[in-house]
Amino acid sequence: MDEDGARTGGGRSGERRGPAPRQEAIAEHVLSAGSATAAELADRFGVSLMTIHRDLDELERQGVVRKYRGGVTAQPSGVFESNVAFRRKSMLAEKEAVARRALELIEPGMAVMLDDSTSVLAVARRLAGITPLTVVTNFLEGLNLLAGTPGIRLMALGGDYDPLHDSFLGVSCVEAIESLTVDLCLVSTSAVSGGFAHHQEQHIVSVKRAMLASAARNVLLLDHSKLGRVALHRLAPLSAFERVIVDAGASEEALRDLDEHKVDYEVVAP
Repeated sequence: MDEDGARTGGGRSGERRGPAPRQEAIAEHVLSAGSATAAELADRFGVSLMTIHRDLDELERQGVVRKYRGGVTAQPSGVFESNVAFRRKSMLAEKEAVARRALELIEPGMAVMLDDSTSVLAVARRLAGITPLTVVTNFLEGLNLLAGTPGIRLMALGGDYDPLHDSFLGVSCVEAIESLTVDLCLVSTSAVSGGFAHHQEQHIVSVKRAMLASAARNVLLLDHSKLGRVALHRLAPLSAFERVIVDAGASEEALRDLDEHKVDYEVVAP
C-alpha cells in the first residue's frame, strides 16, 4: 500500500492515483448513484477505508456530499442542499413537464427573473422561441445557456460565486435584485410543506426572497420529490406565489396538504 493508501496490486483501480483525481471520480460516482457505502467505495477505488474516509471528509468539506455512519450521500436533507451536479441529473422528466407549463406563462416583451434552480433551468432552455424577452438571473449555467441568444436581453446578477450552486449570491446580489422590477419571477426550492416553501441555506433564502419581492407575479416550480419535506429555513408562505406547478407524481397526501392551505396549484402530466 502506498502513502496515499492505494493498494498497488489489487482493487479495481490498480494503478497509483493521487487523491484529487480519485476524489473527483468518487464524487462523480456518488452524484450518479445518489449514495454509497464507504466499504463499496474502498473496493471500487482500490484503497483503504481510512483513505476513503479522508476523501469523503474532503468532499463533504467542499459541499459535494454528506457523510453518515458507514457511507455517504448526495441526497438533500433538512440542513443539506444537494450539489448542483446531482440536481442536474435528478427528476429530469418531471422538471421538463413543469417547465413546459411554466413556459406558457411567458410572453414576448416580458422581463422574467430566473433563480439558480435546475427546475427553472429547464425553462431557460426553451426561451429562444419567445422573443423579444429580458431575462435576469444569477445562475451561471443559465447565463452561459442564454448568452448570445437572438432576441433575449440578458442581465446577470452579480455577487459572490458559489460553486455548490453554480450561482452568484450574497449581499451584492440581493442589492442588484432590489434595484429591479420584473413582470414574472420563476423559482424553485428544496422543500414544501405546511403552507410554506423551505430551504436549507440562509444565503439562498435571502436571494430568493429578494427575487420574489421584485416581481409582479411569482410562480413556484416543483418536482414532486419536494412536497411533504421541510428544511431549516422558511423561505416564504405559498400564498406569496400566484401558483405552484408540480408534476403528476405528487402523492394524494401532498396535494391534500396544498388544498388544506388553500394553495393555487396545477398538476401537469409528463
